[in-house]
Amino acid sequence: MALALKDRESHTYGDYLNWPDDVRYELIDGDAYLMAPAPDLPHQDVAGEIYFQTRQALQGKPCRAFIAPVDVRLPKAQEADESVDTVVQPDVLVVCDGNKLDKRGVRGAPDWVVEVLSPSTAGHDQIKKRQLYERHGVREYWLVHPVDRVLTIYSLADGEFGKPQIYQLEGETQVGILPEIVIRWDELAARLPKDY
Repeated sequence: MALALKDRESHTYGDYLNWPDDVRYELIDGDAYLMAPAPDLPHQDVAGEIYFQTRQALQGKPCRAFIAPVDVRLPKAQEADESVDTVVQPDVLVVCDGNKLDKRGVRGAPDWVVEVLSPSTAGHDQIKKRQLYERHGVREYWLVHPVDRVLTIYSLADGEFGKPQIYQLEGETQVGILPEIVIRWDELAARLPKDY
């Protein structure tokens, strides 16, 4: 299922900052995609648990973990913030370069991005955002499929995501680019509803 477009106009972060707070959009190459309503509880449980384990693993280290909603601005060059036409809100992200952080969020590609898939966003996250993150240099991209209990990992090499690695949500999985982060799945997977 595709996410709805706000309209057929091209938008920037300057426009985005003036939209009402009660409706959330992501901008990708100027197109404003209406974000789904608040995610369901299992989605939030998965994202929250990954963030919690990541934050603990990074304690005392220079890399920082964040959880949505955080604006990640992805400029094409050195344009001013208000002219940036791509702003996304990954479910979980890690940024290791402190120069990318400011009071508005993140400017530039995070090192690691996690998206937790839901029926309304799965195609968008698997296709459009995967291409976007690859183009902007996200070093590792995880797609967590709570319904199928599957993890898909894309790693950047020579500017491209190679073939994905696919794992079941069981045992533990180490983040390739940040080996100090190991996500343990068993307790989380046991909490997910059987009919999810």
